[in-house]
Amino acid sequence: MSAAQKPVPSEDILGQKYDRCLADLLVKAGIGFGAGVVASVILFRRRTWPIALSTGFGAGAAWADCDRSFNPARIPGTRIIPQSEAPPSKETAA
Repeated sequence: MSAAQKPVPSEDILGQKYDRCLADLLVKAGIGFGAGVVASVILFRRRTWPIALSTGFGAGAAWADCDRSFNPARIPGTRIIPQSEAPPSKETAA
């Protein structure tokens, strides 16, 4: 008895990607914020610009990861193969 897998609706896939991006944004911006607070207190005599800068770096890193998640063509080294060049799959050959 093999359980046939149901296809996952595209809105569920999209929702999972948005959830992953939001979680990534919160984590990376939070880490940047924490690093900025530490740098501000220890190195920069309690100025606010290290906090804003490092939080922005964290948010930018999360933005780049999210962009790669939604548009895989932007990943360095990937190539999109047109349908005419694609090798025949097992499903279409049968």
